[in-house]
Amino acid sequence: MNVTEQGIALYLGEERLRFLQTITVGIAGAGGLGSNCAMHLVRSGFRKFVIADFDRLEASNLNRQAYSKDQVGQLKVRALAANMLAVNPDLEIDLRTNDVTPDNMAAMFMSCDAVVEAFDDPSCKKVLVETYMPSDKLVVAASGIGGYGSSDDIRTRRIRDNFFLIGDMETECSMEHPPMSPKVGVAAAKQADAVLSYYLEQYEKQGGA
Repeated sequence: MNVTEQGIALYLGEERLRFLQTITVGIAGAGGLGSNCAMHLVRSGFRKFVIADFDRLEASNLNRQAYSKDQVGQLKVRALAANMLAVNPDLEIDLRTNDVTPDNMAAMFMSCDAVVEAFDDPSCKKVLVETYMPSDKLVVAASGIGGYGSSDDIRTRRIRDNFFLIGDMETECSMEHPPMSPKVGVAAAKQADAVLSYYLEQYEKQGGA
């Protein structure tokens, strides 16, 4: 157990931490939601990740995504992995740099216990939920995270035992309602909290003390 994990164990306990470290979390998209959610999950004790995104970081992403200006131009998955490893150097991260499509969606996160939907494309969001919700995987998706001044409207809805939906369900990102760090950050944190809460609940159900 490294220094970071020792610090996390002070709050979770060693047994809970070890349980979380057995869970593999898929991050579908490494933008505003995915990058911030991934960093929260690392700080929550998760150790195994599959991260998929084909895009490179642009300057316009820095207003809400968990990167630095020195990383502009890099593949987002590689930059995100570097930032995650800076917090916990013992992570196991599987990077996927190919585009996620309806044809490869099922295979992309097959090894994961949980999948965080963090796409920009509504059609990809729909396909991911339809692909994994009937399975035994945890799915945490988002809808309605644009704009500012209404972060209290970002809610966590548990639609099914294994499906959480985060957002205000109305305000999609647009020029009128741009993606801004506070509201995107709240949604990403709630996605991470849903994953953490779900697996701590599973730990208790399995007889964890």
